[in-house]
Amino acid sequence: MNVRSWSNLFQSGQGSMAADGEEQDQQTEWNQEGYQWLRRMQSRLEDVLLGKPDTVRLAMTALLAGGHLLLEDVPGVGKTVLARAFAKAVGGQFGRIQFTSDLQPADVTGGSVWDNVQRDFVYRPGPVMNHVVLADELNRTTPRTQSALLEAMEERSVTVDGTTRLLPEPFMLIATQNPLRDEGTFPLPEAQLDRFMMRLSIGYPAAADEIRMLEHRSSTGTIGSIKSLMSPEQWLELQRQAQQVHVDRSLLAYVVDIAAATRTAPQLSLGASPRASRDWVRAAQAAACMEGRGYAVPDDFKGTAVPVLSHRLVMKPQHEANGWEQASILEQMIQEFPLPRKMPTGTWRVQ
Repeated sequence: MNVRSWSNLFQSGQGSMAADGEEQDQQTEWNQEGYQWLRRMQSRLEDVLLGKPDTVRLAMTALLAGGHLLLEDVPGVGKTVLARAFAKAVGGQFGRIQFTSDLQPADVTGGSVWDNVQRDFVYRPGPVMNHVVLADELNRTTPRTQSALLEAMEERSVTVDGTTRLLPEPFMLIATQNPLRDEGTFPLPEAQLDRFMMRLSIGYPAAADEIRMLEHRSSTGTIGSIKSLMSPEQWLELQRQAQQVHVDRSLLAYVVDIAAATRTAPQLSLGASPRASRDWVRAAQAAACMEGRGYAVPDDFKGTAVPVLSHRLVMKPQHEANGWEQASILEQMIQEFPLPRKMPTGTWRVQ
């Protein structure tokens, strides 16, 4: 299937159906095909990260929405495995950065080196100049090196020696970090956390799933069996069309109400930014696509609220000491602000 066909996979996001019967049947076929590709990718990733279907679905949702993903958990639960598996499934160029305390910004963005042939300084790209970049153990490096990713994450470009260079499209950053109690870690600043669409925690597998993992003997072998399911251009078209999913105005008002509530909550010293509101809407649109819908429903927002918003909220020390958590505050707000129940009409859903 060519790129032009993929541009129509999730068409009709504004809630209109083709009047002509033949065009409507053709569009349904496109919608069905795109949905099946997403389901196939989800199934492949679930075979790698055993027993974690919700984590896989949310990770795909964040990346389909055009965002970046932060995986935070103890070592050895599959953070890097999930990132590498997704990179193989979506195809394209893959770059991996192992962050350490002595890593320099130029090791991320690239830099100018002397070329004896051209008798001049020539730019040598860094690992960030790839479609899918794995930033492994991001919080093990210093804030100076962490900041090398800020421009790349938001503006999809890097500036080296006064020259700005665009990153390839699509560009997706999947970062992992260890808990801050681990020795030799540096907390990510709020400005960088706000650039991650979602933060997910994988957690330990259930006993049955861990047995299945041991029966495979090697997670590397499982990753090696994953083949590319699409090209980066096709994934980029899916990202673009996910942003065209219809969102009712009442749901947009709900997002604004929740964001405003976080900014005035007595337990929080920092609430959700406008970027967080934008990311929440995009995540809900992508969640609708993952379910085969061209329109967002309240459950799309409810299911993505904590992964999108919680890592952006900063607790006041006294409330954190009393056991308050960002997730519990968000859940309380969702209960206090009733979700809209109005449903759009005339939109497609894959059966």
